[in-house]
Amino acid sequence: MCENVLEIRAAKRRNRKARAAERLFFAALLCLNLLVTVAHAHDIPADITVQAFLKPEGQQLHFLVRVPLKAMRDIEFPKRGPGYLELDRADEFLRDAAVQWISNFTEIDENESPLPKPKIVEARVSLESDKSFASYDQAVAHVSGQRLPNNTDVYWDQAILDVLLDYPIQSEHSEFAIHPAFERLGLRVITVLRFLPPTGVVRAFEFVGDPGLVRLDPRWYQAALRFVELGFYHILEGIDHLLFLFCLIIPLRRFRPLIAVVTSFTVAHSITLIASAFDMAPSALWFPPLIETLIAVSILYMALENIVGSNIGHRWMITFGFGLVHGFGFSFALRQTLQFAGSYLLTSLLSFNLGVELGQILVLIVLIPALQFLFRRVVAERLGTIILSALVAHTAWHWMVERFEVLRQFQFAWPTLTAAFLLTVVRWLIITVLVAGSIWAIRLYSQGVNARDILATKSTKGTKQ
Repeated sequence: MCENVLEIRAAKRRNRKARAAERLFFAALLCLNLLVTVAHAHDIPADITVQAFLKPEGQQLHFLVRVPLKAMRDIEFPKRGPGYLELDRADEFLRDAAVQWISNFTEIDENESPLPKPKIVEARVSLESDKSFASYDQAVAHVSGQRLPNNTDVYWDQAILDVLLDYPIQSEHSEFAIHPAFERLGLRVITVLRFLPPTGVVRAFEFVGDPGLVRLDPRWYQAALRFVELGFYHILEGIDHLLFLFCLIIPLRRFRPLIAVVTSFTVAHSITLIASAFDMAPSALWFPPLIETLIAVSILYMALENIVGSNIGHRWMITFGFGLVHGFGFSFALRQTLQFAGSYLLTSLLSFNLGVELGQILVLIVLIPALQFLFRRVVAERLGTIILSALVAHTAWHWMVERFEVLRQFQFAWPTLTAAFLLTVVRWLIITVLVAGSIWAIRLYSQGVNARDILATKSTKGTKQ
């Protein structure tokens, strides 16, 4: 009797476990189905381009924006037939999309103070083939003109949303800044913004993702501070420049000679960076991979020189030469950033170089004591120099091979002998002469200083005798 009772209880327990497992299985299937449904309903577009105009006029700031309608997720636009947008019922939904996806994610400041929420003057649908946003006047005329006929057959995910927003401002001559946080519209969002101040000089900007707060007409100190910060973080984030600097530090490890070497590097890359910013660098497709390959070569050379143990007394001259190459590398990183310089291009470039120099000094402050401790307590100086330099050389060798393979894919073509090309050649010859003269003068000065030091030492010894 007891055995039957036990069997019955065991059978009930198995049944309960089986039902629980079944419920868990179906719950998992339901959750998976919901996740798939939500993911399908909230597909994020891959590439989105936002076009915008910003124009202060009187007591109003006009903000014209064009966004693909497929980027406006979570809004069920009225549709008919196979997915055509029902235009006669879409106005309310378009305004809702303009608020949720454009107005709420745009911050505009006037004289350092944020503007209130804008008024939606117009929100309408356009076809992908419409080219009215080529200029501000055409865009305004299009947005203020006739709407598409209600019987237009346009798929909702192939339509364009054009929005005109008006902000109240104190004066059209105020200082304006904008933070277009449109990166939520797609996986990769490019914002093309044109600012039209009363001066009539149009400023064009192009942002990828979230650029942060952008001053549309910065003052010199605002541009300078931004570029000092950019230069400081760029040198800390650039692993190839850091390895080059590391190779300079390993055999010296004293602030006085290192400051001279690092400063020569900064002066050199300042020359080529400024020249590139003023369109004096080659524009051919093979030039960037050539520079990247030469940067890897510079790191490899410095590492091998440390291993061989050659004379490093004139290292600042070699550093100067390689600094010219690294300057072109900095210019590639700055191409998309120079738009934030406003009217102060040269000031911004010099500020960027100042930021790079500050970053390099920080690296010296950190690495010199670390290397001193390593060579005193862990490994002998010569052996440690060889090991560290060999590791850097190994990395630089792989970079050089990989980048050279990319360079080989480009076909070199000799430039055409035009007036513009000859003018560029003359400019670079002038720069070369100035650089060579500077190096010659610095070398004579250093030789004179060394000679005076030797004479002073001899005279001191003679006096003691």
